[in-house]
Formats: sequence, structure tokens, C-alpha cells
Amino acid sequence: MTGAPGSGQSLGLDTLVRLKRDRRSSLTGGAGGSFPVPEGMTAPLGCDAVAVPARLGPLVVPRLPRVGCVYADGTHWWWIVPSDSDDALPWPAPARYSPGAPLPGTARLIHRPEGTLPYTPPIPLYLALCRVTGTTPEWYRPLSA
Repeated sequence: MTGAPGSGQSLGLDTLVRLKRDRRSSLTGGAGGSFPVPEGMTAPLGCDAVAVPARLGPLVVPRLPRVGCVYADGTHWWWIVPSDSDDALPWPAPARYSPGAPLPGTARLIHRPEGTLPYTPPIPLYLALCRVTGTTPEWYRPLSA
């Protein structure tokens, strides 16, 4: 892929992803305004959130190899995932995917992982949610012609 017309520059995949994140961040107000990164943590991949009804949260936790930051607001648990974790991944209902991680003002941190990254790995989270909701993962569904 080339840069601006006539510039002769090529844009790498990392640059394109960063530009997409920067654009999304400017449209959503940025993760910094909506996602409170805990003290001592960084979010180099940006932040999105997956909200699930609170009754499902305790069913998901034991199915994950690593649990990142999880917030709760009384009715939902909010799992923090890297930005763009919804690309080609339809999250199963009743989960809701929220770009930019716009957490409600009433959400409080209920789980903080060790280390400096706030993320729950999105693929294991997706599979755990499929399991507890009885949903077949998208890539196992038959293709229609």
C-alpha cells in the first residue's frame, strides 16, 4: 500500500492499525476519557470492552487462562480487551461489544491482573462466552452458498 498520492511512501500494517485506532479514538472521545486504566498499567493496544450480564461473569472466569481488568456496575461485568477485538468476530448475545470501552460511571474495578496490561485475551473470552451462552463459535457454522 502506498502513502499519500505522489509521496512515494509505503504504509506498513502497524501504521495502518495505528491510524485506525487514532481515528476510532478521536470519534469515541478516546479510551483515556472512558476507560480508567488502573495505576501502574498501560494500554498500548487501546481498549474496548465486552459487557455481559452479571449472572454470566462468574461462569466465564474459570474458563479463562488469564483474566484482565474486569469492571462491574451491578447489572453487567465489563471485560477489557484490546481495540479491534471485534474484527471478524461476532460476539454472542447477550454480550455487547463496546469500542473505546465506554464504562458507565457506576462501574467499579472488581478484578485487576498482575502485571501492567489490563487485557483479557479476546479469543478465550469469546470461546468462554460461546460456551456459557450455548452459542456455536462463528467459524464452526456451516457456510451458505
